[in-house]
Amino acid sequence: MLKVYSSLSRKKEVFKPRKPGRVNFFVCGPTVYDLPHLGHARTYIVFDMIVKYLRKRGFDVFYLQNITNIDDKIIKRAKEKKTTPAELASSFEKTFFEDMEILGVNSITKYARATDHIAEIISQVDQLLKKSIAYKIEDGIYYDIKKFKDYGKLSRRTTQQAEDGASRIDESKGKRNKGDFCLWKFSPPPLKLLKGEASPEPKWQSPWGNGRPGWHIEDTAITEKYFGPQYDAHGGGRDLIFPHHEAEIAQMEAISGKSPLVKYWLHTGFLTVDGGKMGKSFKNFITIKDFLKDYSPRVLRLFFLKSHYRSPIDYNKKVILQAKKELERIDEFIDKVQRTENKKQKINQKKTLVLQAKKEFEVTMDDDFNTPKALAAIFKLVNQGNILLAKGKLSKKDARDILKFLKDADKFSGFIFWGKSKKETIPTGIMRLVQEREKYRKSNDYKKADEIRQELKKKGWLVEDTKGGPNLKKM
Repeated sequence: MLKVYSSLSRKKEVFKPRKPGRVNFFVCGPTVYDLPHLGHARTYIVFDMIVKYLRKRGFDVFYLQNITNIDDKIIKRAKEKKTTPAELASSFEKTFFEDMEILGVNSITKYARATDHIAEIISQVDQLLKKSIAYKIEDGIYYDIKKFKDYGKLSRRTTQQAEDGASRIDESKGKRNKGDFCLWKFSPPPLKLLKGEASPEPKWQSPWGNGRPGWHIEDTAITEKYFGPQYDAHGGGRDLIFPHHEAEIAQMEAISGKSPLVKYWLHTGFLTVDGGKMGKSFKNFITIKDFLKDYSPRVLRLFFLKSHYRSPIDYNKKVILQAKKELERIDEFIDKVQRTENKKQKINQKKTLVLQAKKEFEVTMDDDFNTPKALAAIFKLVNQGNILLAKGKLSKKDARDILKFLKDADKFSGFIFWGKSKKETIPTGIMRLVQEREKYRKSNDYKKADEIRQELKKKGWLVEDTKGGPNLKKM
């Protein structure tokens, strides 16, 4: 029985989608005004894993993700770069897709750009105006949070607390309440551009005047189009609970009169760098591209999945190197398993290592996607499998079962086999030395065997003796 923790109820619930077997799943996508960083990587790797696991469990998942390609941040950065908002957004969107492909984040059914859904956005703003929940002032149309009695139910904030510590709540002198947020921003008066200056802000026609959408209304307009007024699961970073996700609930539930907008709210924990908040001003801002200069995407996926998705996680060089070593242990184990030639039958087929690992793995994954415990089952299998390999007690049938289990687990974890470079070909001369050394070992001439071991080491190869034969590893 699969259980998930919902931020709305603040407890684990049995996962039962609105339609049996069908899951509509939405995750807040990036605002494309800068390079994607490790915070983005954690959120999107986590939800890539969750969606792939749901599919493995037999659910038909429609995974929708938006792209915020019009926003205050985009406009501001475009002015700094002396380019247009559209060109800037397109450039960073392309970089985002490139990074996601490298990280193996490929479970998304559809990406939806905000600018492709202006008609849906205008329709939602119009409905809120007609219900007198939204109001018009000089610079735009705003949502009156005091008109929605359930405002704050996700974040556990009252309307009086709405502005406390909040980010990205629009400032305007004409607002009724400090926590009111903008639904439609009117275009500023046209300016005479100087030579080399960026083009004016993008704008679209609406019944109330030319302008552009606010941030929060983009998501509900997109999800209503593809899912309707209610759907199964919504994911995002914990920092989006307020005000963004709170605003989504207020908008859609006020329009439809139906509650809840989302059955299960899933949020990833905060990511810090060396114990502090990540930011350019702290000189610890790490982009995905910067990380990939030194480490493989497999290392990053393993690092994130070692922590529960709801838990905070601290990035530092020590933990990354630890993840790298653990990945090397798995690679070495798989290499040994793939080359085992032991034809003995399993001693006890009812209690194989694989069956135990599989049971532990599935039970923990069904408990709110508990990847730390699931990975513990994999490492336990690796340790016990290595013992059997050293004793020559792992059969070819065992090896096939182990590899099948690891391949199944990798369909959603994505760090065991996915992205792994092709096995390096062992040069003929090196293999000849290994075979010669093996002849000396069998004739008990350990001095000669050790001399060849040292020669192999000088050539960059380590040889390990096991009951299944010599195991060669590139240094």
